[in-house]
Order: sequence, then structure tokens, then C-alpha cells
Amino acid sequence: MTKWTIRDIAEMAGVSPGTVSKVINQTGSLSPKTIEKVKKVIDETGYVPSFSAKALATKKSNLIGLIYAGEVHVEFAHPFFNSVINSFKNTIGQLGYDLLMFSNPSFNNGIEDYVARCKHYQLDGCLIVTGERVEGAIYDLDQSDIPTVGIDLKLTGKQSSYITTDNAKISNLVVRYFHELGLKKLAFIGGQEESLITATRKEAFLQSLKLSKMETSSEWIRFGDYFEESGYEQMKHILDSDSLPEAVFAVSDMMALGAIEAIKERGLRVPEDIRVIGCDDIDACRYSEPALATVKQDQLEIGERAAEILHDLINGEKVEPCYLVDPEIVIRKSAR
Repeated sequence: MTKWTIRDIAEMAGVSPGTVSKVINQTGSLSPKTIEKVKKVIDETGYVPSFSAKALATKKSNLIGLIYAGEVHVEFAHPFFNSVINSFKNTIGQLGYDLLMFSNPSFNNGIEDYVARCKHYQLDGCLIVTGERVEGAIYDLDQSDIPTVGIDLKLTGKQSSYITTDNAKISNLVVRYFHELGLKKLAFIGGQEESLITATRKEAFLQSLKLSKMETSSEWIRFGDYFEESGYEQMKHILDSDSLPEAVFAVSDMMALGAIEAIKERGLRVPEDIRVIGCDDIDACRYSEPALATVKQDQLEIGERAAEILHDLINGEKVEPCYLVDPEIVIRKSAR
């Protein structure tokens, strides 16, 4: 099968390659006779223009870069981000885009350069999903002219925006609920201590405790990595302290599930001895024993809004620098 080029088509039609490009992309001012002549050659040869040729002509690739940033990658293993990315993928697809995932660490001689990579693939924009300790190249991208949206990552560039759940409100909802139950002593299991999200939730947690005249202890403030094993290990440290809390707030459902396992191993009961609330509302919450209470982050809305914001940025629309999504507390057996 002959692999035709745009130059071949132009020669056969007796026109320039630029004219063929205009016919393919329906741009420029051409006579009906010229258009018909070029289309006839295209039909006869079965010529399909390459992606790069179309992108060059239209100045748009309809490709979005998906970047998992940071040294501690959340990636596919975390259900929350899985759901957000699936929602984003579905919405951005309906808007006419495909996704390109950045996965080659040796691009540009091993020095990460997201701006160069975006230009290399002629991307229309990027979505950034973050772990922790985000590399400086991410902020170079943020300050570039490439439309960029971050999830749980503050961006400040003129062509950037970010979306996140109202993290202070998450902690406020948890403390208020336990206060209404008449509890006084609460523990906290966060993600990495240097994480902005964990820091925001911890600060709001401590402030809410103070306003509600409730208590915690330095022994009850622990930090994990958002995954189950770390929740299990940090809960064991809390259980080894001089006194026990009445309830625990873990900033991810997976850590909360690990904490419940540690509590059970000590012969204690959830919620009778210690109540537990997580955060995210992943599917596993409904099927754990006991069913896990949580603060729901609207993964569907976050993904959909991220896609819509990025689409607006690409098309020159004005967007807000930050979008906050409201959380919702979901009470199940582990906190009753």
C-alpha cells in the first residue's frame, strides 16, 4: 500500500502543498474548481493527512497532556484520583480532545522540562495531578503560555487555574459532627507533613477543636502517606500513647481503613470504643466493616470542572484563578 504525502497529492492535482492543506482544513479562499480537483485526487488515492500536518495547519492538536507530578506519585493506585481522572477523561473527550500521558522520565536528557515536552507534541493544554514535593518544572509550565489546570495544586500563571475541595471545610465538618455527639478528645492522621493539603486540614482541625473547646494531644497528631498501610501504622502509634482518643479523623479513606484494622487488632471496637471518619468517599467505604464514615469529595464534579476550565483557557475565555468544590460529610456506622 502506497503511503502518500501531501506533496504527492499536490503534484498529482497540479497545485501547491499549501493549497492541499487549505482544502483538507477548509481554510483560505479557493475556487470550487480547485477544491473539487484536490478532493478528487484525495478520494482516488485514499490519502489520510498525518496528525502533524493537520496540527500544523490548524494550530491545534486537540491533545491534552496529563501529568502526574511530584516525587510521591498518587497515580493509578489511589481510588480518589482514579475517579477524578476518569471524570476528566470523559468530559474532555466529549469536548473533542484526546489525552497524552507523560511517562518518559528520560525526555530531554533526563532533565524534566514540561514546557519543551508540550511544545514537542504540540499540546493544546495540560492537566496536572499532584503527589508531594512537586518538581520546579511544574511551576515553569504554570508560568508559561500553555493553558494549564491543576488538581489540588495552587497555580498562579496567567494561563492557569486550579480546582480543589474546600480543605478547611472538610476538617470543620468532622469536628462539628463529633462535637455534636458530645465527644471531647480527637486524633488526626494526615498525609505527608509537608503536604499543603494536609497542612490546611490540620490547621483547620486544630482551630475547630479550639473553638469547640475540644482536646487533642501531640501523640495523637500523626502523618502517613494517604495509603492504608500508613494509616495502620500511625494508628498503632496513637494506641500506644498514654491515653486514647474518642475519635480519629484520617484525611484519606484508605488511611482510615488501615486505622480501623489497627484498632480491631488491639481488641477495641469501632465505633463503640473509638469512632473513625475518613475523607474522599471511595467505593470501599460502603463495604468495609464497619461501613466507613467519610467526608465526600465530589470526584465527578472535580473532573468535569477541570475539563471545562481547561477547555475555556484553550479557547481564550476568562476563568477564575481558583475553584473550590464543597465537601459533604457522609455518616456511616464507623462514626455513629
